[in-house]
Amino acid sequence: MKKNIKKIQKTVQGTISITSKGIGYVKVPDYDEDPEIDFRHLNTALHGDMVEIALHGKGHGRITAEVIKIISRVKIGFSGVLESEALPLPRGKASVFFLKPDDTKMYTDILIPEKMLNSAKAGQKVYAEITFWKDGLKAPEGKIIKVLGKPGDNNAEMHAIAIEKGFDSELPQKVEEEAKKISAEGGPASGWKDEIAKRRDFRKTLTFTIDPDDAKDFDDAISFRELPSLEKEGVGGGNLINHHPALKGTPPQQGGEKFYEIGIHIADVSHYVKIGSEIDNEAKKRGTSVYLVDRTIPMLPEVLSNDLCSLVPNKDRLTMSAVFIIDKNAQVKKEWYGRTVIHSQKRFTYEEAEKSIKENSASLHKELFILNNLAKKLTKERFANGAISLEQEEVKFILDKNGKPLKVIKKVRGDSNKLIEEFMLLANKKVAETISKGTKKEGGVFVYRIHDNPSKEKMTDLAFFLRGLGYKISLIDGVIPNYELNNLLKSLEGKNEENTVNRAIIRSMAKAIYSTKNVGHYGLAFEYYAHFTSPIRRYPDVVVHRLLTDYLKGLKVGKEKLSIYEEISRKASEREKFASDAERASIKYKQVEYMSSRISKTFEGIISGITEWGIYVEEVETKCEGLVRVRDMEDDFYVFNEKKLELVGQKKKKRYLLGDKVKIKVKSVDLERKTIDYVLV
Repeated sequence: MKKNIKKIQKTVQGTISITSKGIGYVKVPDYDEDPEIDFRHLNTALHGDMVEIALHGKGHGRITAEVIKIISRVKIGFSGVLESEALPLPRGKASVFFLKPDDTKMYTDILIPEKMLNSAKAGQKVYAEITFWKDGLKAPEGKIIKVLGKPGDNNAEMHAIAIEKGFDSELPQKVEEEAKKISAEGGPASGWKDEIAKRRDFRKTLTFTIDPDDAKDFDDAISFRELPSLEKEGVGGGNLINHHPALKGTPPQQGGEKFYEIGIHIADVSHYVKIGSEIDNEAKKRGTSVYLVDRTIPMLPEVLSNDLCSLVPNKDRLTMSAVFIIDKNAQVKKEWYGRTVIHSQKRFTYEEAEKSIKENSASLHKELFILNNLAKKLTKERFANGAISLEQEEVKFILDKNGKPLKVIKKVRGDSNKLIEEFMLLANKKVAETISKGTKKEGGVFVYRIHDNPSKEKMTDLAFFLRGLGYKISLIDGVIPNYELNNLLKSLEGKNEENTVNRAIIRSMAKAIYSTKNVGHYGLAFEYYAHFTSPIRRYPDVVVHRLLTDYLKGLKVGKEKLSIYEEISRKASEREKFASDAERASIKYKQVEYMSSRISKTFEGIISGITEWGIYVEEVETKCEGLVRVRDMEDDFYVFNEKKLELVGQKKKKRYLLGDKVKIKVKSVDLERKTIDYVLV
C-alpha cells in the first residue's frame, strides 16, 4: 500500500532528474509521485547526481523536497561557448568570463576566472570543469580544460558532444607509447612460434569477417567446415571426439546426417592488454568505444584496435574462440572454448555477404547460404522461447568533406546482419552458460549481461498506452505476455505507428546492464548471457575473456574478488549509457543541421508523440523529429486528451493521433539546443 507522503517528513536517497527549466525530481519508492525540488532548493545538485533529499510535509499541491547532500556527482565537466561581459569599474572596465553550457539540463552558467582561461578566448567552443561551488544560489566557478574550436565547426561540435560524456578523442601519451611497444614486441614480426604452439590452429580452416563497409576494427570472424565424417574431422585438424576432453555435449549421431563446425573467433585483446597496465586502466575508465556520426573514438589505441588485434584479412591473428558442432536443425551437439590462431581469407561487407547468400555464382555462396539457414533456425528458436523483437529504424548520414550532412538514409538490416548477430548471440550465451554452470558449485565470480523483467507499473502504463491506440492487450500477473507483444509488433510492420509503438515498448523495459548477479536476459529469453564477442570496443568483453581463460585453466575467481567485479560492472554500465547518449546527441545534431538548410521546405511526417504543448512529428525519410507547437496550430483551439492520447480541435473536432501522417514545413531550428520546429501544412 502506498504511503501518504503529505503527513511524513524524512530523508531519502535517489538519483535526481532536472528539467531544462531547472526543476528537479527524485524517484522515491512507495510513493505515488516524485517529489519536486525547485531551483532554490537544488543546493548545487546536477542532473543525474545521487542525492539525499528532505521531504516536505505539505498538505496541499505537489509534494516538494530539498537537496541536503550530494552523495556522488555524475559529472563536473561541460562543453559550451565561452562568453564575456564587460563590468563597469571606478577606473575603467573589467571582463567577466563564463561558460554557457550546451547541456540543456545544466541550469546555470559557469564563471571562469581569468587565470583559469587556459588561453581560451570569448566566442570559442570549450570544455570546462567545475572547481568550486558551495552556494546553489550563486554560479559555480570553473576552469577551461580544452579549447575545442569554433562554434558550428563539425570537429568542434562532435568533440564537444564526446568529451562532455567523458570520451576525449585523444588518449594519454603514456597509453599510446605502451601500445606502440606492445605492437613492436608482441606482433607476428617478433615471432609467434612459441605462442602458436599453445593454441588451436585454424589458419587452414575457411575463415572470414562480415562488417559494415566503413569498419576499421574487426572484433569477430567466423570459420566454417562441413563434417561429412565426424570420426576423421575436428577442431583445427585434430579429432573432435577423441582428442578434446574439454569438448562437451551429446555425441553427434552418425548415419548420413550432416554436421557443421562453426567457429566464432574473437580478437584476443586480453593476450596483449594486461591487468593494471596503462592501456587496461584507460580502457576500464572509458568502458567502451563511441560511434559518432562521422567518427569512432576507440577504447583502445588504434595501433591495437585497427591493426594488431583487428582480424584483418590475409594476416595471422591471435583469437579467443567458441567452436560448435551444429546439426542441420541448428542444435549444438558439441562445444569447445580456448585460445586459437586464425588467418581470415575474406573480408565481406554486409552488402557483399548479402549478395553471396542470394547468388549462386557469388563468392562462398554455399557456405553463407548454409550459415544463413542455420541462423534463421536459431532466431526461430529464440522467439519460440520468448525473445522480444525490437528493431528500430536507424539512419546514416552522407557528409561532405567539412562534415555537413548532404543526405540522410535509412540503414537496411539484411540477412547478413542477422546471420552475424545470431552467431554472436550463440557464442555470448554459451560462454556465459558454460562458466556459470561450471562455477556455480564453487561460488565463483562472473560478469553477466543482464536484462531484468519489466516492472508491473511500467507494463500497466504500456497496456494503458496501447489500449488508447485501440489495441487489445491483456495483462497476466501484471505483465503483457511476450508472445502478445511480438504479435502486435508483427501486425504493425510497415504501418505508420510501428516506430512509435516500438519506442514505447522499449521505454517500458528495464535497461540491460552488466552485473555479477545473474537474473537472465528478458529481451533475448536467455537464462545465461554475457558479452564475449567485442573486446576491441567493450571493456566487459575483455574481462569475460580473462575469466574464461582462468576457468579453462581450472583457476577459481573467488568471492573475495566479488567487489572488484561489481565495481567493473557498475562502471561499465554507466559508461555505456554515456556513450549511447553521445551517439544519440551526434545524430540529433546532424539531423538539426540537415534541416537548418531546409527552412520553409515541406516534408511528409508521422506523429510520434502528443503532449499538451504540441505534437512531435518524425520526418518519414530522414527520421528528423521536431515539434509542432499548439500555438502554431492556428486553424482551431486544440486541447490535449491524455486518456486517449490525442489533440482535439474544439470547433472543427479535428483529431491528431499517434501514427497519423501529416504534411509539415520546417519553421526554425536551434543548433545549440538541438531542436527543430515544424508547422503543419
